Amino acid sequence: MKFRTLPATDDLPRALYTSEQVRGFDRLAIEKFEIPGLELMERAGRAAFDLLRRRWPQACSVAVLAGTGNNAGDGFVVARLAREAGLDVTVLQLGDRERLRGDAAVNAARWQEAGGDWRPFTGIPQAVDLIIDALLGTGLDRAVTGYWAEAIAAINAHPAPCLAVDIPSGLDADSGVVLGDAVRAAATISFIGLKPGLFTADGPDNVGEVVFDSLGVPATVYASSLLSARRIDWRKQGALLGPRRRNVHKGHFGHVLVIGGNHGMGGAPRLAAEAALRVGAGLVSLATRPEHLAPVLAMRPEVMVHAIDDPAALLPLLRAATVIAIGPGLGRDAWARALWDAACGAARPLVVDADALHLLAEAPVRRDDWVLTPHPGEAAALLAVCSAEIQGQRLQSARDLQHRFGGSVVLKGAGSVVASTGSTPPAICSDGNPGMASGGMGDALTGVIAGLLAQGFGVRDAAEAGVCLHAAAGDVAADMGGERGLLAGDLINCLRGLVNPR
Repeated sequence: MKFRTLPATDDLPRALYTSEQVRGFDRLAIEKFEIPGLELMERAGRAAFDLLRRRWPQACSVAVLAGTGNNAGDGFVVARLAREAGLDVTVLQLGDRERLRGDAAVNAARWQEAGGDWRPFTGIPQAVDLIIDALLGTGLDRAVTGYWAEAIAAINAHPAPCLAVDIPSGLDADSGVVLGDAVRAAATISFIGLKPGLFTADGPDNVGEVVFDSLGVPATVYASSLLSARRIDWRKQGALLGPRRRNVHKGHFGHVLVIGGNHGMGGAPRLAAEAALRVGAGLVSLATRPEHLAPVLAMRPEVMVHAIDDPAALLPLLRAATVIAIGPGLGRDAWARALWDAACGAARPLVVDADALHLLAEAPVRRDDWVLTPHPGEAAALLAVCSAEIQGQRLQSARDLQHRFGGSVVLKGAGSVVASTGSTPPAICSDGNPGMASGGMGDALTGVIAGLLAQGFGVRDAAEAGVCLHAAAGDVAADMGGERGLLAGDLINCLRGLVNPR
C-alpha cells in the first residue's frame, strides 16, 4: 500500500518515535508548557473531525467506538463536534464506563450532557456512513480478545470506511505487528509524533491513508528525546541525484560486477545487472555460468557477460570492478562458495543478497563497506532465529544485523528497514506496494544499490536511496498497470524516469 496523504498534510514528518516517547512528549507539553491535557484532547478530536469532513464530506451518520482510555476521550470529542455539525452520531462503548478517568471522563460527560446517544457495544448499525475507531490507542501490549476482538471484527466486516484515531486498534504502534486482530482503517490520524508501526510489518495493511497533527506541541518538546527511527521516501532521497556534468564518460560512473546465476538461475543476475545500468552505472559486467551467456547477451547486450566455470577466471573481473553485487541465483555449491570467497577477498564494496547471505550466515564476518539485503527468512538465518522473531521486531532485528555484520543492512518487506554504521537511527521506507511481492524484486534492488555505489554514493546513502528508488519505481509501475502481475522487469523499466526527474 502506498502512503498517499491528503493535500493539506502531504509532507509527513520524517522523525518517528515510540509510543512511550510520544506519551513523554504529551506529559512535557502539559507539565512544562502548561497546555492542559483537556486542551490537547480537544485539539486531537477536532483534528480528527476536520479530517472526517475533508475525507468524507458526504458522510451523514457516524458510529464512534470508544474504549475506556484517552483514545476514547478523543472519540467523544469527535462525536460532540460531529453532532454539533448536524451529523447523526452514535457512540458505542466497550469496557466499563466507570473506568473512564480524567480528561476522557470529562469529554464523555460533555457528550452525555449534550444529549448524545451512548450505549454499550452490541454491534454496529448497518446504516452508518463512517466508523471512528477510538477503542484502544497506542498503549496496547497484548493480543486483543473477547468483545474487543469482536468489535474489531465488526469494524472490518462493515461496509462503511473507518477512521482510526492515533493508531488502528490492535496494531502495535512500535513494531507494526497485529496483536491478535486489528482494525483495517481507510485513514489514520496520528498525533504529536508518528510511530514506527504505522509504516512497517503489518502497519501498511491496516493504517490506510496516514495523516499527522502535532496538536500544536512546541518544537522544543521533541528535543527531549532522540528519535526512534526515520521515515524515508524517494521524494527526499531523490535529491541526492543531481544533474550530471556535460564533460563525462562511462568511466566516471563506476563498474558494477554482478556475480551469480548458477545452473538454471540466470534470470536473477540479469535483473540485477540491468537495474544497475538503469540507475546510471557506467559499466556492468556479469560473471555467471556459461549456459547463461547467450540468453543474457540476446536480452541485454549492454551487459558484459563472462562465462565462469573456473573461479580463477573471476580474478581479472574483480580487479576491474568498482563495486561487486553477489548473490542473485548464486546457489550454495562448491562453485558458489569459491566465487563468494573470491569476492570477499577482493577489497571492493559489496552488495550481498540471496544465497550469498546464507553463505555469510555459515561463516559470519563483519565489514563496513557492504550492504546486506536480507528478506526476513535470510535475516533469520543470519541471526539464528525464526523469521517470526524477525517480523515481530523489525527495527530491532535490523539493528542486530547491522551490529553483528557491519555496513548497512536492508531488512526487506513492507516498510523496508535500513540500519547503518554510526549513531543514525534506522530508517523505514514509506514507498512501495504489495505488487512488489513477486520473484526478482530483490535481485533488482541489489542492482539498484550497486549502481548507486558505483556512482560514488556512500554505503548508507546507497542503501537508503536505493531502497526508496526501488520502491518508488514499484509504485510507478503499479500506477501504470495495477499491483497484481507486477514484474521486476516492469519496475526496472521505471527506474530511468525516476533518476532523471523533469
